[in-house]
Amino acid sequence: MRTLCASTLLGEFFVIGFAGLVAMKLDDVSMAAVWTVCGAGMVLSLLLCGMITRPGGVQLGWALQVALVLSGFVVPMMFILGLVFGGLWWASVHYGRRMDEDKARWAAEREAGEAAA
Repeated sequence: MRTLCASTLLGEFFVIGFAGLVAMKLDDVSMAAVWTVCGAGMVLSLLLCGMITRPGGVQLGWALQVALVLSGFVVPMMFILGLVFGGLWWASVHYGRRMDEDKARWAAEREAGEAAA
């Protein structure tokens, strides 16, 4: 799960940075506000790469997905990108857990086979 989730978060790091470049051109929002919010999101996405397996890591990832979708109120394209990355996050968590369970089951079967031999 860690690899899939970290890959998704790394992609989000770049998307948040590029969204900051787009938002920087808006007249309604100050550059300091844009880079404070985008910088915090970028740092959070990088920190979450290492926190995925810790308690609350997946929940913080979901919070980042919600924030990414809500950023569409500033940069409308982020509604679409936020939903795409939300889907990728779900798939990373769902299939990552499934792969972890399969790996554990295969390791247990291998150990049982070696013990029987």
